[in-house]
Amino acid sequence: MSSRRRVLFVCTANSARSLMAEALLRDMAGDRFEVASAGTRPEQPHPLALQCIREAGINPDTVHSKSLSSLADERWDYVITLCDKAARECNAICGPSQRIAWDFPDPAPRNTHAAFALVMKELRERLSLFVMVHQKTTSQAASYDPAAVFKALGEENRLAILLMITQQTELCVCELTTALDAPQPKVSRHLAQLRELALLDDERRGQWVYYRLHPALPEWVHRVLQDTAAANHPFLKPSLTRLATMPDRPVKMDCA
Repeated sequence: MSSRRRVLFVCTANSARSLMAEALLRDMAGDRFEVASAGTRPEQPHPLALQCIREAGINPDTVHSKSLSSLADERWDYVITLCDKAARECNAICGPSQRIAWDFPDPAPRNTHAAFALVMKELRERLSLFVMVHQKTTSQAASYDPAAVFKALGEENRLAILLMITQQTELCVCELTTALDAPQPKVSRHLAQLRELALLDDERRGQWVYYRLHPALPEWVHRVLQDTAAANHPFLKPSLTRLATMPDRPVKMDCA
């Protein structure tokens, strides 16, 4: 398997912002990321977007507008939406992935080189931070020591947290507190330990912080968690029952 993380940029037209983001990230860190872009309602690439890509020293022939539905069966580690409209629409198509919502102004209505160049500059700055943060978390997680992983799995609450998130894709603290029938401080301590080991990653959406398996998790850890969850239904059943019957369970906001 490729060790590169897969990133999909989504915008409505896939004619400017998402194409520029795709070209920039591939140029900046193509050795660490597989990059693509798509649109919920794709149009032809805007000439000024292609001009800005060319002025950045990148071959504009490497990017093409395409429909988001054409990539529906592919797996992505990150889906990054670049406008609010795409963020609202991507949930029905994008599968399990870490969702990141950025909102950059559409330069097309102004239709000036200056407007496109400004968005290109702002995208480069944001992507530089994205690459820097990912490089830090990947270096922290690169040495997944089996002894440390199995030690984490040896505590039944941490094991239950990881197995439930493996099955549910992501859960917030209040869901885990209910499922484990445990006080929040105790659950939060376990989550902090799993974050420190880079077994879990978190993302705040509104008032909730959601936890999911870390995007740098190696395939052997995924297999261990999946096989363990599949073989231990009696262990998980009480927690999953409490989760399924949780009153006022938060509504998941995948693209917010």
